[in-house]
Amino acid sequence: MNSKRIKQIIQILLSFGIAVWIFWFLYRDIELETLIAQVKASNWAWIIGSLTISLFGYWIRGWRWTLLINSEEGEKVTPTRSYHAVMVGYLVNMLVPRAGEVARCGVLTRTNGISLGHLLGTVILERSIDLLFLIGTILLAFTVEQDLFLSLAGQLVDFSSLGESLLSNLPFVVTFAAIILLAIWMIFRRYKDHGLVNKIQHFFREILSGLKRIGQLNNPVGFWTSSTLLWIIYFLTMYTVSLGIQSTANLSSGEVLLVMVMGSIGMVAPVQGGIGTFHALVAFILIQLGISEVDGKIFAAIIHGTQVILVIVMGLISWIIMLKTPKWKQPETS
Repeated sequence: MNSKRIKQIIQILLSFGIAVWIFWFLYRDIELETLIAQVKASNWAWIIGSLTISLFGYWIRGWRWTLLINSEEGEKVTPTRSYHAVMVGYLVNMLVPRAGEVARCGVLTRTNGISLGHLLGTVILERSIDLLFLIGTILLAFTVEQDLFLSLAGQLVDFSSLGESLLSNLPFVVTFAAIILLAIWMIFRRYKDHGLVNKIQHFFREILSGLKRIGQLNNPVGFWTSSTLLWIIYFLTMYTVSLGIQSTANLSSGEVLLVMVMGSIGMVAPVQGGIGTFHALVAFILIQLGISEVDGKIFAAIIHGTQVILVIVMGLISWIIMLKTPKWKQPETS
């Protein structure tokens, strides 16, 4: 086993260990009987409705992906096949963080003959757009729940004293900011051929070229509409679960939006399926909204646990279906 393989295994085990530790730390004081009692007391009609909405979201994500894939290469990708590839990717992500992106591309390379490089490019573009929508959703949550946002931030930073300090030292602050910007510009210019700088520049070039490429798609309206719909689905998934649990049933839509934002940030963390980080951030914001610590943690466990079960079940089904799908072969030319 080479050193690169060993390093990858260590990274996987480390991320999994961190996830398990965070999860244990959060739930070490909650008795299993309490969790089971809350699960039994929940309105499962709402929770099943949440899972149905979520499953529809996975299909939408698969359909959106087909809009980015160049059908001139290999065999045209159908929304159904794209959906199965997406579910395989989510399943793999439960084991190895971020590996699911490569796995779902590999599935379509095998079944449709489309190059892995092209598919990875479309996934990078997808993730870039998702990041922009996450930022937009955070801004929307800030607008809707501005007082709560400022209250939470105020617990960490005293804005009044910070503002006074900045004003009293304004010339220094402006000079310091100018020096930092100049230093960044000089570093990028001096080390423009350095690997890390090239990667950063390449990342932003990919985003810009990707945005231009979306405008050249056959269905740019469909792409932007489905991208927006995905985040509406994420919200509805969270909102319906909140209605099904007694302790969160009275949360406003703005408060649920804030919970969704925190959960989305938790899912970005490089751990298997957001385990631990999702629970910690969702429970934290629910506690700030007046939900008891135990109820907040149980809510996070229910919504994350049901989603994990959905991904495992549907992911395994998609994996079996794609395994049985014949490998693509280059058509013979006469």
